[in-house]
Amino acid sequence: MELSIIIVNYNVKHFLEQCLLSVEKAIEKIDAEVFVVDNNSVDGSVKLVKEKFPEVNLIENKENTGFSKANNQAINVSNGKYVLLLNPDTVVEEDTFSKCIEFMNKHENAGALGVKMIDGKGNFLPESKRGLPTPAVAFYKIFGLSRLFPKSKKMGKYHLGYLSKEKNNKIDVLSGAFMFLRKSVLDEIGLLDEAFFMYGEDIDLSYRVTLAGYDNYYFSETNIIHYKGESTKKGSINYVFVFYNAMIIFAKKHFSKKNAKTFSLLINWAIYFRAFMALIERLISRWSITIFDFLILSQLIFIFSTLYQDFTTVKFPEDTIFLMIPFYSLILTLVSRSFGTHYPPFKFNNLLKSSAIGGTILLASYALLPKSIQFSRLVIIAASVLFLISSLSIRLIFRWFKIGLFKNYQRSKGRVAIIGSNNEIERIKLLTEKIRPNNKTYRVSPNDSENIKGFDININQLDEFIRIKKIDEVIFCAKDISSHEIIRAMSTISIKRNVEFKISPEKSQFIIGSNTIHTEMDMYTTKMNNINSPNNIRKKRTFDLYISIPIILFIPIIAIFSNKRIAILKNILPVIFGSKTWVGYAKTNQKIKLPHLKKSVFDLNLNSSIENHDYLDKMNIIYAKDYSVSTDLSVLFKKVLYK
Repeated sequence: MELSIIIVNYNVKHFLEQCLLSVEKAIEKIDAEVFVVDNNSVDGSVKLVKEKFPEVNLIENKENTGFSKANNQAINVSNGKYVLLLNPDTVVEEDTFSKCIEFMNKHENAGALGVKMIDGKGNFLPESKRGLPTPAVAFYKIFGLSRLFPKSKKMGKYHLGYLSKEKNNKIDVLSGAFMFLRKSVLDEIGLLDEAFFMYGEDIDLSYRVTLAGYDNYYFSETNIIHYKGESTKKGSINYVFVFYNAMIIFAKKHFSKKNAKTFSLLINWAIYFRAFMALIERLISRWSITIFDFLILSQLIFIFSTLYQDFTTVKFPEDTIFLMIPFYSLILTLVSRSFGTHYPPFKFNNLLKSSAIGGTILLASYALLPKSIQFSRLVIIAASVLFLISSLSIRLIFRWFKIGLFKNYQRSKGRVAIIGSNNEIERIKLLTEKIRPNNKTYRVSPNDSENIKGFDININQLDEFIRIKKIDEVIFCAKDISSHEIIRAMSTISIKRNVEFKISPEKSQFIIGSNTIHTEMDMYTTKMNNINSPNNIRKKRTFDLYISIPIILFIPIIAIFSNKRIAILKNILPVIFGSKTWVGYAKTNQKIKLPHLKKSVFDLNLNSSIENHDYLDKMNIIYAKDYSVSTDLSVLFKKVLYK
């Protein structure tokens, strides 16, 4: 056996399918075996492998054992001269494996090899080649100096930015997304260290290869797509702790006690520094638009009220100006936020509604205010109009300059080019039209043949076509176009154009693209109003907050007419503070996987005598797939008022 390919999977079924399809093509002329180790996925990954890839050696774990242990399970039963550790969110070229084998055969001292990786947008991933994270290298990385001076031989060692990405080079550390290893070297140095659950195991294994006297190589003569790259929510506090704690494990294992202590101290500082920065960045991202709304609107109302006084005989008391302007701005801003207008993509209708509702609230409260601080009704109406104009302008500016939550946001793609045979183009058009009926779709096919098997892409012609037609998104048909051609097009065109790339695997109902939470659609499926979409999460939270106010006001009535008074009184504060939600899934003993919801006060089951769990499961699935605030309102009304 020449090659053993090991893929550890955890809940990325559609990426795994595309990965295995590309691997199938790459091993056609190689004596190879493929292992998929599934770490207790609940997304149907195991079923997919069994049905579509019966020749794959499937290892089903009953728990998430971590990356190292899962890989070791397969390595222990593998038979290949070489072992490849491959991430499921990758696509390899047809000749990737054969080129790697040829290179390793020619370089007997090569213990391991990594390749050039690009992300789902065609950009080179710097983690394709890395240096050893010594205390000095870690210091430059942690405090951002390696980013400021990427090509410095002193400060740019973490990603070895001074080495050409177009040339083969000896390097220190390979990426765990693609580690091509000589099995005899693994037998000599041992398998992956299972002390590393996630992150750090690739650094440890790479370092042990070099300690044993072998070389690690960055191999530039083949490319792979690695969709996620290092995009695992690096701004999150959890990532900071897990990643840097892995570095501490590595330091304690390989550095001297003195250096390990220094490194651990540095890392601990880094953890708290990065955690603090992540928290600040999150607060700024989430609240920057709201803060700008408040500040700019306050200024606009102040200017309008000043001009109003100058051109009329009306004079506002000083207290009115300094008390009511912030109050009006705060109400309008908070109402707007409750509509989710601070999240991309914002909708003008929501801005319009929030301005109208905010203005109505202010007008309604006008009569309740003391005469001494009452503002003119005209100022209130003007404030609503000014807020609509200013909030729209702020969001357009944030989107244009990619500030805050708009940093990674990509607008819906209106002009789509589908590259492939006529049959595949028609199939993909049906998929995309379900989600984006207003897309303008362009065909790119080399001839009129109904069934073609592979064709070369003329990069210059495609680039010119994208420029002339102002294409936003390119979808490649993997059935017709080789992975090599797709990757070549992505990595070449991305340098010149701001274009999104996606790939449609053969006979798949999914179109795979970069997995970023700010992109409107990465995988096309049948249209579902999923309860876990960002928009619905905001709607459900807003419903919980808004419905809590009348519940508090009408507690005496509820106490008389409802037998749920104890549940309501006991849970109203947890709902307001976000630890619970008013309405949730019906309780069933069948553990089907549903989108996560907070613990609920009331469930969907309006009739406690119903014990048909299949029926309740279907009810939960419908609720999760097509969420509606009106459903929550109806369930809550019936639960509270009906005995």
